[in-house]
Amino acid sequence: MHTVWKGSISFGLVNIPIKLHTATENKDIKLRQLHKKCHTPINYQKVCPDCEEEVQNEDIVKAYEYAKNKFVVLDQEELEQLKKEQEDKAVEIIDFVKLEEIDPIYFEKSYFLAPDSGGGKAYGLLRAALEESGKIGIAKIIIRSKEQLAIVRVYKNGLMMETIHFPDEVRNIEDVPNLPEEQKIVKKELDAALLLVEQLTTTFDPDKYHDEYRTALMELIEEKKTGKKTVTHTDKKQTESNVTDIMSALQASIDKTKKKKPAAKKKTTTKAKKNA
Repeated sequence: MHTVWKGSISFGLVNIPIKLHTATENKDIKLRQLHKKCHTPINYQKVCPDCEEEVQNEDIVKAYEYAKNKFVVLDQEELEQLKKEQEDKAVEIIDFVKLEEIDPIYFEKSYFLAPDSGGGKAYGLLRAALEESGKIGIAKIIIRSKEQLAIVRVYKNGLMMETIHFPDEVRNIEDVPNLPEEQKIVKKELDAALLLVEQLTTTFDPDKYHDEYRTALMELIEEKKTGKKTVTHTDKKQTESNVTDIMSALQASIDKTKKKKPAAKKKTTTKAKKNA
């Protein structure tokens, strides 16, 4: 597994040499753009609209636009020095909190933490302390020239680091247009909604969820590769409903889920009889 970052993490006076490995991967199917006429892949060029000429990488500088068309140019040497100064710092766990105190909107990317040479014992100590306390660590780290807030938590038999957004990176929900005002909820509708939630409640099993679009796209690609005739599949189960009000929609949903969980319904009835 490729190492994306190498350094150390500390809590108190305990220092742990670690390696960072990306924990997830993007499996999106990448499609190339071709010239329709000759099926040649399209190239993209960096062009200066003022000079009307193609610009090479060595002729590009980075700058911050502090006002419209006004820039502060930053030298590459300055950026590299600043990056090195920050990366040389050890990742320090600055706080310990409970995982449930962090809203999922803050989470960004996951990494596996592995101990580097000589760090096994301290790594195991941190993992044991987190598991026993039920807490997670809050830390800061520089990854790809960007300072990140992160959490360190137990994951199975190891540790995981997850970068999280800073508070000013999370937009204010009050800025979202057309949010409904507080509505008066009809108890009958709420009871029906709660019943539907109960009937659809299960234990989370990630293996039961699949990217059906990606699978269908790959099947289409394979069919075209082998020259087979393709057909459009229509799912007969997905029919439009004429339900027009909330109560009818909830009842229709409940009726559909009843067939899925007959055992759960019987169990509830039996328990009720015993209590009676």
